[in-house]
Amino acid sequence: MPHTPLVELTRAGTLECQHVGSIAVVNTQGRLVASAGDPHWMTFTRSTLKALQALPFVEAGGPAQFGFSTGQVALLCASHNGEDMHAAAAQGMLDKAGLTYKALRCGCHVPGLFTLLDQPPPPDLVFDERHNNCSGKHAGFLAYCVQHRLSLDDYIAPDHPLQQAIRRDVARAVGMDAQDMVAGIDGCSAPNYAMPLAKLALGYARLASGARDSEFGASFAVLGEAMTAHPELVSGTGRNDLAFMRAGRGDWVTKIGADGVQVVGSKSRGEALALKVMDGNKQALYAATVEALDQLGWLDDDQRAELEPWRARPIINARGLLVGDRRPAFSLKAGG
Repeated sequence: MPHTPLVELTRAGTLECQHVGSIAVVNTQGRLVASAGDPHWMTFTRSTLKALQALPFVEAGGPAQFGFSTGQVALLCASHNGEDMHAAAAQGMLDKAGLTYKALRCGCHVPGLFTLLDQPPPPDLVFDERHNNCSGKHAGFLAYCVQHRLSLDDYIAPDHPLQQAIRRDVARAVGMDAQDMVAGIDGCSAPNYAMPLAKLALGYARLASGARDSEFGASFAVLGEAMTAHPELVSGTGRNDLAFMRAGRGDWVTKIGADGVQVVGSKSRGEALALKVMDGNKQALYAATVEALDQLGWLDDDQRAELEPWRARPIINARGLLVGDRRPAFSLKAGG
């Protein structure tokens, strides 16, 4: 595979682990600004796709029609922790659409506040579909169906009119023919699409540019500004997207996806970077993202300090001994 080492782990000065992957940095015109590995690698977008999946609903004026708050618009794009604030926002969206949580087809899992942060859930924990990390996206799907009088039971079927509209608008946003996007099923049972890494970056460069985009401007502004205004609803306590968007101070629209995908778009620069770590390692993904941002010159001293916990870190064992090192292993090159 044409990938490159992104992060390496050493012990006693000897290479022990290597996380390979690729990076694409693209501007709003689709020009490849910088790269590492294969910037055109075909990858499933996973939850980075959520903001683009919300396009048909926003394009049709859905948030205004249902009276969704800015925070609820942010939840459309979220992979959230299932905290009380997230479940309440999802319930509010369903209420405005005249539905109950039983209409959600995302499935039910232990809230991410526990699984993603390696915390044991309390024995009396009660949770349902509203606590699923994708409940906001699915609440938006259902609201679109209510808005357009479409069937609810099968709204996640690939041939449902909602999912066909999503495929159409995602393709428009990333500059592809819809038929060239490989279709699969995501963890929440909704269709998801694979595309070249550079195309995913293009979608986020345009999303971050907001109202300046000539095709989706109003919708991109609604989505991107909601995400940067409410990063705590896009992710949650202790999470990557919250930390990165706070560090971006309103300029960065960021989203992580399962199995090693992350995208960061800069409004002021009109650019976005998309990364794929092939083994899906989260620590390597976070570290590679911060290193890429630094190499691109996107970080000032305060932002470097703020994102330091997400960088490649020394390896400390259970007794507090320094036993190894984790370090970036790539240099971005101009263009492809």
